[in-house]
Amino acid sequence: MSIKAKLAWFISLTVTVVLLLNISIYYFNSKVELQSSAEQQMLVIAKQIGQSMDTAQQSRRLIESGLGEKLRLAAIAAQNQLDPDIANVSNEELETLSKQLGVDDITLWVRTRDDIVAVKSSDPAELNISSKTWGYWYTAFNQLFDLEPVTIKEGQKLSHFWSGPINYATSNPSHINKWGSYYDGTTNYMINPFINADLFMKFEETSGSEAIAAQVLKDNSSILEVTGFNTEFVGKKPIIKIKKGMPIYNLDVRSVIFGNNDYIGRNDNENIMLAESTGEVVTARDHINGHEVLKSFVPIVGQSTTVIGITFDLGTIQKTLLRQLSVQALISLGLILFTAAASSFLAAFIIRSLNQILSKVNEIAQGNFGVQVAVTSSDELGLLASRVNTMSHNLQTYTTQLKDANEEIRHTKQYLESFVNHTSDAIHVSDLSGYLIQINTAFETIYGWSEQEALGTKLDNIPEEYRKEFEELLDIVKNGGSITDQETVRYSKNGNPIDVSLTISPIRNESGDIVAIATISRNITARKHTEEVLRRSEKLSVVGQLAAGVAHEVRNPLTTLRGFVQLLQQNEKLTPAYFDIMLAELDRINFIISEFLVVAKPQAVHFQLINVRDTLRDIVMLLDSEANFNNVRLVTYLDEQVPLVMGEVNQLKQVFLNVMKNGIESMSNGGELTIELRYAPPEGILIRITDQGSGIAEPDLSRLCEPFFTRKEEGTGLGLMVSQQIIDNHKGSMHFKSQLDVGTIVEIKLPLPPAAATAITK
Repeated sequence: MSIKAKLAWFISLTVTVVLLLNISIYYFNSKVELQSSAEQQMLVIAKQIGQSMDTAQQSRRLIESGLGEKLRLAAIAAQNQLDPDIANVSNEELETLSKQLGVDDITLWVRTRDDIVAVKSSDPAELNISSKTWGYWYTAFNQLFDLEPVTIKEGQKLSHFWSGPINYATSNPSHINKWGSYYDGTTNYMINPFINADLFMKFEETSGSEAIAAQVLKDNSSILEVTGFNTEFVGKKPIIKIKKGMPIYNLDVRSVIFGNNDYIGRNDNENIMLAESTGEVVTARDHINGHEVLKSFVPIVGQSTTVIGITFDLGTIQKTLLRQLSVQALISLGLILFTAAASSFLAAFIIRSLNQILSKVNEIAQGNFGVQVAVTSSDELGLLASRVNTMSHNLQTYTTQLKDANEEIRHTKQYLESFVNHTSDAIHVSDLSGYLIQINTAFETIYGWSEQEALGTKLDNIPEEYRKEFEELLDIVKNGGSITDQETVRYSKNGNPIDVSLTISPIRNESGDIVAIATISRNITARKHTEEVLRRSEKLSVVGQLAAGVAHEVRNPLTTLRGFVQLLQQNEKLTPAYFDIMLAELDRINFIISEFLVVAKPQAVHFQLINVRDTLRDIVMLLDSEANFNNVRLVTYLDEQVPLVMGEVNQLKQVFLNVMKNGIESMSNGGELTIELRYAPPEGILIRITDQGSGIAEPDLSRLCEPFFTRKEEGTGLGLMVSQQIIDNHKGSMHFKSQLDVGTIVEIKLPLPPAAATAITK
C-alpha cells in the first residue's frame, strides 16, 4: 500500500475512531441522564401521589369521622328509645328505629361468659353472629363492656363509643359497611348501628389514591405500574376470611392499599422495608414479565407505614437512545466520507514532493552517493531533502572508514583465533545452561573430545567429590565474580583423572548481561607429581632424623623387658605387678612404631573431617622422647571445643611434625615448645607453635618457604616449602614471626567447611 493510501486511511480511521468515541460517550452520557431523569420523574410522581394521597386520606378521615359521629348519635338516640333490658326489645322495633334514625340496620350485642354475640338485629343475617374470632374488634367490644377507654390503634374512639374501619360485612360479604359500637353501662346490651359504605369506596376509586395512580399511568406511557404499600403487612401472608362461603380479603390488613402489584421483583419486600426504615428512596433494576424495569420505592413523609412503588419501563429509554444514536450515526457517516475525500487530496499533494526525494534516495541506495536532491522549499520536505544530501555525503565518508575498519577487524580476528587455537591451555565457552558453544585445539588435546563431539553437549567430567565445589564456583561466576587458579581434578574422555588449574570468567553482552561462561584449563598433573615427590623426599628426611629418637625411645622399654626376663630366668616366676609393667612397655613400643610407620609410609590423599586436637596430641607423644633428649619441654594449650576441619590427616601431621621438629632443633640449650589450639571464628581454627630458640634474622623470614633455602648444615630446604604447599591445598595460611635470641612463632590457620561449621568436638 502506498504512503498516499496509508495517509488517507490513517486520517479517515482517526476521524472514524474519534466519531465512534464521541457516539459512545454521547450514548452512555445520554443513557445515564435519561435514567437519572426517569428516577427524578418517578420521585416527583411519588411525591405528587403522596401529597394527593395525604389530601385524600384527610378527606377520608373527615368523612369517616363524620360517619362515626353520626353512628354515635344514632346509637344514643336508639338507647333513649329502647328498653334497657334486651329481653324487652324486638327485632321489628329495631328495624323501625333504624329507618327513623337514617341508618341501614341496628344490632344489639350481649356479652356471655366467653363471647360477645349479636342477639337482636334489624337484619336477620346478623343474628347469633359471634365476635370471638374478630381479633381487635373483639378486644374493642370487651373494653366497651368494661367501661374502659378503647386502646387499640385501629378505628375511631369517642366516649363509650368505637367505630371500626370500613370492611366487608360478615353477614353479607358483598356489602362494605361502616359500624359504630356504643355502651355506657345503662343497658345490658351494646348498640351497634351500621351503614353501607359503597359510596365511600366509589369516592376512593374516583377521587382517592386509586384514581391518582390510574391517572399517572394514563399520563406516562413509560410507567408500567404505581403501587401503594402498607409496610406493616408487607411480606406477610394476606388474611383471608370465609364469610358466607366467600373468601374475603380484609381491607384493613392488606399490604397493597392501592394500585396493582403485577411486576413483583426478587427483592421488593427488602427494598420496601429499607425505604421505610431509612426514609430514603430505594432504586433497583430488574427483569420482570419480559421487561427491563427500574423500580423505585419512595417513603411518604408523615405516613410511616406507607411506601409508594413505581415501576418504570427501561425499554422506552433504550428506544429513545437508539433513535438518537441513529441520527448521530448518519451524521458521523457523512463526516467520514467527507474526511476520506479530503485526506486523499491532501495526501496526493504531500506525496508529490516526497516522490521526488524517494527517487534520489533509490539512487543512493544503489551506491551512487554523489547524487544531490534539489531543495525547492524551506518546509519539512525541504529540510528532508537537505538531510538526504548530507546523508549521501556522510555515507561516502563512512563507507571508506568501514572498509578500513573491516580490514583491521579481520586481521584482529585472525590473530585472536590463532592465539586461542595455539595456546597450550584448554579454553572452552559454555552457555548459562552448561552446553558447550566453543572449544580450542588444546581442549581436544588435554581432554580428548573433538569439536564435533563436544559442541552442543554438557561436559560430564567432574568427579563426584568435586561436584558441589564446582556448583559453588559456578554460582559465583553467574553473579558476576571470577575464579582464578582454582586447583581441582577433571576426567578426560577415557576416564583418566587430570589435575588442572581453572580460571573461570563471565562473558557479557552489550547490555552488560552475562550470556556465557569462559573456562581456561591448565594441565598441572606434572607439577602435582613433582610436589608429591618433594613431599615424600622431605618426609623421608624427617623419618631419617626421627629414627634415632625412635630407636632411643624403643631401647628404654626393651631394657626394662630384658631385665624382667632375666629376673624370670633366675626366680622362674614374677609378681602380677611386673607383668603389668611389661605389658605397658610393650604397648608403648607398639604405639611408637605405629606412629612412626604412619609418618614414614606413603598415604593416599583423601580429604575428610578430622579432629586437629587429636592429631596434635599424637605428634606431641611421638616427639616427646626427642624433646626430652634435647632438654625441651612440650607444653600444650588445646581448647576443649574445636570444630572439625576438612583435610588430609597425614599431610597435616607432616606439617605439624616439621614445624615442631624445627622448634626443638632451634633450642640447642633446651627450653619450652608451646603448642596452642584455638577456635577463632569466623576464619576457622588457629594452631600457634612457639619456641624459645635462637630466632630467625629479618632478611631470612621472607625466604623461609623458598625451595632449597636453609641455614641447617644437614637440611634440604624443602620442609617449609612442602608444608606451605600442603596448607595452601587446605585453603589455609601459615605465617612466621621471629626475633633473634627470643624465639619463633608459627601461626597456621585452617578454614571451616560449611557443613562442619557447627560441629564442635570435645
